[in-house]
Amino acid sequence: MNYLAHIFLSGKNSQIQIGNFIGDFVKGSKFEIYPDNIKKGILLHRKIDSFTDSHQVVRDTISQLRPTFGRYSGIIADMYFDYFLACTFSVYSRKSLKVFAFWFYFSTLLHYKYLPSRVKGFIFHFITTNRLNKYATLSGLKASLEIMSTYKISAIQPDLTVAYLTQNHEELEKKFHLFFPDLIEFVKTEII
Repeated sequence: MNYLAHIFLSGKNSQIQIGNFIGDFVKGSKFEIYPDNIKKGILLHRKIDSFTDSHQVVRDTISQLRPTFGRYSGIIADMYFDYFLACTFSVYSRKSLKVFAFWFYFSTLLHYKYLPSRVKGFIFHFITTNRLNKYATLSGLKASLEIMSTYKISAIQPDLTVAYLTQNHEELEKKFHLFFPDLIEFVKTEII
């Protein structure tokens, strides 16, 4: 799962959301230096990734993507699933995506001192471009992929990724909606 799903699955506690958001940037036991709820969020991030990687629907999705995207298939699946979550946010949340994103952006500023330096390097761009809301459109997804291809993984091909999603939209969306309720149920057992 990508940023939106990780934040959404954290519940209402802003520190757990922050921890889940920064989870990929805190390696090994370095989570120990954070306040308790941020630690919970970091550990929740790891549990979500583990559950997701072992879920049959996700594995099937990655297998479907592999001939086109190779070793980046897992990343592409995460991006697609965040897109589907954003598009159908009202199915899973009583808050609108716009309100949800606003409060998360506000929380990142309140907890800025806890953000790893790599996150501090992009958080203001993330907020000012309204990245979480942008996931709900193909153009926003493409913009996120372009950022990723420029700054992180040059082999990501935004045009191909969006074209593939457009051609396989219905099938991929069905897979997302088969998987995501299972992930929600799993997370309910993990958040204390």
